[in-house]
Amino acid sequence: MKRLLLLAALLCAAATTRAQMPEIPEPDFIGEVVAVLPDGSTAKLEKETVQMRTRANAGVLIVGIGKAKTKIVIESPAAAVRLDGEQPIRFIVKAVDNNSDPISIINVFRFDATKKRRLAEVASASTFGSVKTNKLERLRFEASKYGERSYLLTLLDKPAGEFGITVSNPNLIDEKQTIVATFAIEGPADEAAEAAEAAE
Repeated sequence: MKRLLLLAALLCAAATTRAQMPEIPEPDFIGEVVAVLPDGSTAKLEKETVQMRTRANAGVLIVGIGKAKTKIVIESPAAAVRLDGEQPIRFIVKAVDNNSDPISIINVFRFDATKKRRLAEVASASTFGSVKTNKLERLRFEASKYGERSYLLTLLDKPAGEFGITVSNPNLIDEKQTIVATFAIEGPADEAAEAAEAAE
């Protein structure tokens, strides 16, 4: 009985979310992402072509023992689309189709931002052969089908920072190029820091 009540509540919540969604067309191309803003308008996320960079630590260079890390690098410090972490954050993501489990093909992950670039570690390998992949710091989301070939994502985690979204094609083994749609989440801490900088 409890399971039936829980299922009914989830279906009701999904129906309410869909009722509140304005009629927004799907993005034009696979991998494109639009943010659904609280007022019902949308903002298309910038698509960045990233570099993959592998660097070894000093131990590898000096004695041949250590680790090498592979990172995604974007040569700019901040995303143009900036979202309020105090509000619901939702995206419409265009994929090859919407028959796959979205968790298996969509990654929403954090970048480490510096003054010049954004970086995210994807893998590390030691000289003894151990390799750790899936090092991205991912955000949790709920997803449902949207339109013919898209998903509607609602973020469950909304920490402040710089983030990216990638969409893979489950039908291809090798991706031609990694494209990342980027956005930032701002919160009260960011607003306080900006006010302090403006006052100086």
